[in-house]
Amino acid sequence: MKEKPEINVYVRFCETDAGGHVSNTSYFFYMEEARSKFFREIGYTGTQKRGNIDFIIASTACDFLAQAYAGQTLLVKTTVEQIGSKSFKLVHELTESETGARIASGSAVIVCFDYAQQQTELIPAGLREALEEFLVPV
Repeated sequence: MKEKPEINVYVRFCETDAGGHVSNTSYFFYMEEARSKFFREIGYTGTQKRGNIDFIIASTACDFLAQAYAGQTLLVKTTVEQIGSKSFKLVHELTESETGARIASGSAVIVCFDYAQQQTELIPAGLREALEEFLVPV
């Protein structure tokens, strides 16, 4: 398995709520950014690489473990937890970059989808191969 891809996210004041901590909705933006960069890292971005296949999110979830605040930097690590025939599950671990304290953990089930045909598609062999390099046994 390759090392987990990771990104740093600087928490902006506008991402906090009336309680002064990061709003629950902001975590989904952080995980989306991590997914986008994960796909770029594995070389699976752009229509030339995907052909007619694109991705849709079938499910996304986040468990909030501790509070985070404006001005902090969060580290988001991404791994692959499951690979099916048409979908796969990415898992995100969010920690405070200075202390390593766990802040949240989340996931997304992603389905390969052909928008022209309006149907799910099998995961292409090249994508499956790239995902397997980051697969963490459950």
